[in-house]
Amino acid sequence: MDMQEAAEHADKMLDATIGAIRPEIQWAHDDTSTGSCDVSRIRTVMTEISEQRRGNFLGMVERFWKKSGYKIHSVNSSKKYPAIFARTPDGFGINLSIADQGQAHFEVNSPCVEKSKVAAPTTKPNGPAYEGVEIPRPNVHSDFWSADVPLSSATPSSG
Repeated sequence: MDMQEAAEHADKMLDATIGAIRPEIQWAHDDTSTGSCDVSRIRTVMTEISEQRRGNFLGMVERFWKKSGYKIHSVNSSKKYPAIFARTPDGFGINLSIADQGQAHFEVNSPCVEKSKVAAPTTKPNGPAYEGVEIPRPNVHSDFWSADVPLSSATPSSG
């Protein structure tokens, strides 16, 4: 596997992970970086994830990763800046971290592979691309993910 193939594999992992999140979130491509023999792809979530929904968001991703055969190797249970780190059977690392203002970042890091050029991702973001400009703080409201109410209060009562 060369770096381009590793980048394409990372893109597929990110597509599958983001595709498993319901309700849907809006995201944009962030940096691609290359090392001497590895590549990293990052996607930034533009949907604001409220503090009350972060546990649900990380839990949904963690369940998907486990179902996909990924091994969870570290969890940061910080209420404000939680994160989860996993590894695939083929040596790719994947993580989800929540940063300032509830902005989530997904990152995939490849194992050491054969050096090659790496093209930009071909998957189109489901919102603005932010090409050539700094990605702003989360600016997409979701009735579910951005809600400031606890999960138990979000479901209608059956009375």
